[in-house]
Amino acid sequence: MGLGMALIEGFRVRNYRALLDVTLGKLSTDQKGAPLTPFTVVIGKNGVGKSTLFDAFGFVADCLNTDVEAACDAKQRGGFERMRSLGTNDPIQFDIYYREAPGERPITYELAINLDDSGRPFVESEVLKQRRKGQKHGRPYPFLRLHRGTGKVWAGEDAVEVEGGEEDRSQTPVELTDLRQLGIATLGTLKEHPRIERFRNFLKGWYLSYFHPDAARSIPSAGAQRHLNVHGDNIGNVVQYMEREHKDRFNMILQRIASKIPGVQSINTTVTQDKRVLLQFNDGAFKDPFYASQMSDGTLKIFAYLLLMEDPDPPPFICIEEPENGLYHRLLDSLASELRTHATGKKNAPQIFVTTHQPYFVDALAPNEVWILEKGGDGFSTIHRVSDIELVRNLVDEGLPLGGLWYSNYLDAR
Repeated sequence: MGLGMALIEGFRVRNYRALLDVTLGKLSTDQKGAPLTPFTVVIGKNGVGKSTLFDAFGFVADCLNTDVEAACDAKQRGGFERMRSLGTNDPIQFDIYYREAPGERPITYELAINLDDSGRPFVESEVLKQRRKGQKHGRPYPFLRLHRGTGKVWAGEDAVEVEGGEEDRSQTPVELTDLRQLGIATLGTLKEHPRIERFRNFLKGWYLSYFHPDAARSIPSAGAQRHLNVHGDNIGNVVQYMEREHKDRFNMILQRIASKIPGVQSINTTVTQDKRVLLQFNDGAFKDPFYASQMSDGTLKIFAYLLLMEDPDPPPFICIEEPENGLYHRLLDSLASELRTHATGKKNAPQIFVTTHQPYFVDALAPNEVWILEKGGDGFSTIHRVSDIELVRNLVDEGLPLGGLWYSNYLDAR
C-alpha cells in the first residue's frame, strides 16, 4: 500500500458466546476514546472469554477462506447454535473499523450471520462504508450494502451511496447465488471494486497462530516454503527458504535465539534420503546436533515466533493466543518486548494481537496496550482498557510494573 500496513482501529463482537456486546478500540472518528494500538494485549483470568475473543477473529477469517457454514461447523466451534450467546435470537455480528494506511479515510465492515428457514447459517447482511472524500464528520456511507445476498455496490475508489434516491451511475445492483459465501469474497475479485478487493486481501492475510510444539517436531517433506503455517509443522521448510533466500535475516534470528536460549549456537536443516527435512539445533558442547524432536517446547516456540517476525513479506495482522505456554517465565517480558518492537518498529510492520494470563508477559507493556476482560454477574464478558484506570496509570508512571499490579488485583473491576 506504499504508506504502511493496514491497521484495525476498532473491533466489535455481538452475540458470540460470552461476548454479548464487546468493543475494543473505537468504531468511528467521532467516538470518544483511542483506537487500538499496533500491539494490543488482552488479559484476564481463566474462563472470562479470552479464547472466544481470539476465536472471533479466527471465525471472521474462516468465513472468508471457506464459507460461514463451514466456519460454524469447525471442530472448535460445534455449530451456530453453540456459538450464539445464550438467551438471544439475534444474529452473530462483527464490526471491523480499519484504515488501509495512516492518514487514509477509515473503512467500516459490518457482518451479520444468522440461521435461515432450514436452520443453516447464512450471511444475513454485509456492509462496507466510508466517509465521502473531504468529509471530516458525520456518518459514513455504504459502498457495498447487501441483505440476504441482494443489494447494491458502488464502483471505483470514491463512490458511495447517494442520499435522496437521485440517479447514481456508479451504483450496480447485486444478487448473490450462494448465501453461505461472503459478498466480499466474490466482489473482491472484480477490478472495478478496488476497495473491496483490498479489504478482502487484508482479511485473507490475517495470521492466527495455532502453533503447537508437537507439530513443529514432525518431519515434513523437503522443499523451501516462504511462510510459517498456522500450526508450525513446516518450520523446517521455512528454515530452508530463509537459509537460501534471506541468509542475513536468518543469521539475525540465530543471534537472538543464542541470546535467549543458552547452548543453541546454530540451527540448520538436513535433507534425508527419502527427501524429508530435519531441523538441527547445534550445541557447542556436543559433537552431534539435537533434532527438533529432542528440543523443548519453549525453544521451538521462541524460534517459531522469531521466524514469524522475520518474515520478509509479513501478514498484516497476527493473532497469538497465550504465547507464554511452555516458556520459562524470565523469557516472557523479553518476548513481549520483541513483539511490541516488531509491531511498531517499521512502516510495513503487522499489527499484533495477543491474549495472555501471565503477569510476567504484561510487565513489559504500557497501560494503553492492555485490555482486561472480565466476566460480569450476568455471565457475559466486559472489557476495558487498563489506561482508563487512573490509579494504575499513576503507579506505572512511578515505575511499578504492570504485571505486578495485575497480580496484586489493581487491574480488576473498578
